[in-house]
Amino acid sequence: MAQFFSVHPDNPQTRLIREAVKILKGGGVIVYPTDSCYALGCMLGNKQGMERIRAIRGIDDRHHFTLICRDLSEIAHYARVDNRQYRLLKGATPGSYTFILEASKEVPKRLLHAKRSTIGLRVPEHPVVAALLAELGEPILSMTLALPGDDYPLNEPDEIRERLEKRVDLILESGYCGIEPTTVIDLTGEDFELIRQGKGDAGRLGLG
Repeated sequence: MAQFFSVHPDNPQTRLIREAVKILKGGGVIVYPTDSCYALGCMLGNKQGMERIRAIRGIDDRHHFTLICRDLSEIAHYARVDNRQYRLLKGATPGSYTFILEASKEVPKRLLHAKRSTIGLRVPEHPVVAALLAELGEPILSMTLALPGDDYPLNEPDEIRERLEKRVDLILESGYCGIEPTTVIDLTGEDFELIRQGKGDAGRLGLG
């Protein structure tokens, strides 16, 4: 049975954040808020957690995880970033964007796109995520909380609890979060490519 923490969306309680990180470090799978949608997350090296998240989502290993990072320097640790990419990332983080980049050697091969050795990374603009990442000291491996057969990601804390309390270890709720996914931008080519228009404004990055 999952634990259920109500955290303040702007000033998350330190005690609850520390308990959440203990659960992550202990191999747990959590639900947590971001600046786009609620998400499922686990530690980077948690293979069992990855499989649990895939089972909850009803997907196979062709669907890729995203690394949720603290800041631009952490993105640059897990991905190869040149000067042109850096300038765009600097103007877009934190925010509701996911960036496809060539992964560095710090990323386990099982997380990479099979043919391209790429990984999705992002830096959400949400105080709860920022507090979690600061306490954890490394990225969270993550997917949007969208269940099989649903038209939209789960957003209501009571419904999340009802449907997932037996399948995750912790639900961190901070009220209404949103149902619009991130904007996805591929930065690996000569021309940066808008893959999906979501919550983040691609126009402000000169795309779309």
